[in-house]
Amino acid sequence: MRLINIGFGNMVSANKLVAIVSPDSAPIKRIISDAKERGMLIDATYGRRTRAVVITDSDHVILSALQPETVANRLNDEEEEDSNE
Repeated sequence: MRLINIGFGNMVSANKLVAIVSPDSAPIKRIISDAKERGMLIDATYGRRTRAVVITDSDHVILSALQPETVANRLNDEEEEDSNE
């Protein structure tokens, strides 16, 4: 099981990721509010501005203070390390 750091020492299983998106669009804001109502929202921003929304295959929605590109690069770096071993 590979874990991806989404900021401030918080980790998400790379196998469970479906999407990493920006929170700016109306549909993503709707996904966030729906997840909050269902109790499936995890806020990992530590009070900072939400810059990335991570959606998992279990319908959990995770808020991160890192840019989506940063999270994606960390995921790609992990994959490259695994393929080199």
